[in-house]
Amino acid sequence: MKPSIPQGTRDFSPSDVRKRQYILNTIKNVFELYGYQPLETPSMENLQTLMGKYGEEGDRLIFKVLNNGLHDKKDKDKDRLNEEWNKVLEKPYSSPILTERALRYDLTIPFARYVVMHQNDLAFPFKRYQMQPVWRADRPQRGRYREFWQCDADVVGSNSLINEAELLAIYHQAFHLLKVPGISVKINSRKILAGLAEVVGHSDKLTDITVAIDKLDKIGWEGVAKELTERGLTEATITFIHQYLNISGSNEARLAAMESLLESSATAQQGIKELRDSIHYFSILKKTEWESELVVDFTLARGLNYYTGVIVEVGTTAVKMGSIGGGGRYDDLTGLFGLKGLSGVGVSFGIDRIYDVMEELGLFPEQLASGTKVLFLLMDEAATTQALHYLSALRDTGIPADLYPEKAKFDKQMKYANKRNVPFVAIIGSDELANGVITLKNMAEGTQSTLNIGQLIEALS
Repeated sequence: MKPSIPQGTRDFSPSDVRKRQYILNTIKNVFELYGYQPLETPSMENLQTLMGKYGEEGDRLIFKVLNNGLHDKKDKDKDRLNEEWNKVLEKPYSSPILTERALRYDLTIPFARYVVMHQNDLAFPFKRYQMQPVWRADRPQRGRYREFWQCDADVVGSNSLINEAELLAIYHQAFHLLKVPGISVKINSRKILAGLAEVVGHSDKLTDITVAIDKLDKIGWEGVAKELTERGLTEATITFIHQYLNISGSNEARLAAMESLLESSATAQQGIKELRDSIHYFSILKKTEWESELVVDFTLARGLNYYTGVIVEVGTTAVKMGSIGGGGRYDDLTGLFGLKGLSGVGVSFGIDRIYDVMEELGLFPEQLASGTKVLFLLMDEAATTQALHYLSALRDTGIPADLYPEKAKFDKQMKYANKRNVPFVAIIGSDELANGVITLKNMAEGTQSTLNIGQLIEALS
């Protein structure tokens, strides 16, 4: 059998993993700086925990886990189980007798479930970050995978818009540290979208409207108009929505224009105020050297049903790629699990897409390619003991060092060093051993020098 992996998944080489860890550690340090605490939840959740939380399209992308055989069920269920198995090949089934669990679709719903289960142990507001893989039964394409990592930060138990501003600042600082250029953080409010639905007299079609608007970048206005028509909206309503989507200018000019357009909706006016306050708080928190922009974008809809307030989405103009982050306010997400009135807001980093952007732009530090800073080559078996002493001394000072452990020709050892992208090799032959020195070769420049162990440590530190 030819070895393969499932479509939409990937293997990661050692250099890939180091680069991914570089992204994760950078973001983790920013989260910690802002007072967020780490959390992990299981890869699987009960199916009922996930279903109905992501909208119709999201529910279809949930990977369901089949129950593992007859031994899990009582004898009286066996006949029914066999009947269900006969049907499963004909159409997708969600019968509890076949599937009761699913791979998590995102990290937000499991977080809400965790908060409800542990509410008596938590100090509110509770700020957490979480970095784990999620799964979606999506069609694989560039920047979109069936298994990928999310990196979330959420705070629950607070209505303050300072939280929105801090999350915006986290985006700006993290992407500044990662040196990703052309970052644009788009911001809108679901309350403004709800106000739009109110003003056109179709509050009952809010989901239809937002799902269509959310596709604007992909299918253009004509595609959105067609979809709105198919969802039962009149030509006059669609024309008004087009006017809504065409508002432009500076952030304040857009907010002022929207105030006028949706002046009859108190919900929309509240959403506009929340955007203004969030932007004001953010302007205090941000640093001028952070190269990114915050843009009020009323076309931003984010199709998940649980958002209720400010919503954000991050992209970059430097590479053709979809969003690399997003999130928003969800005022009663824990209410889905019985804990009412607990407000929350959070954002997510798309680790896999960020990786692809940084790889295409060559933004990773060169040292990440290897991890090992110096590789010792043994030209004389008598040097083995001395090489181990040197190796230990380097490691004791925090310098990543390794040793080619077997007797081999010089060319073979050098090819090994090149294949591992090691920046330096340390050579110990009979002359070096006799004089208590090491020959250090810079692999990139082709230069070499003769050093004692103290000088070697200093050169590599």
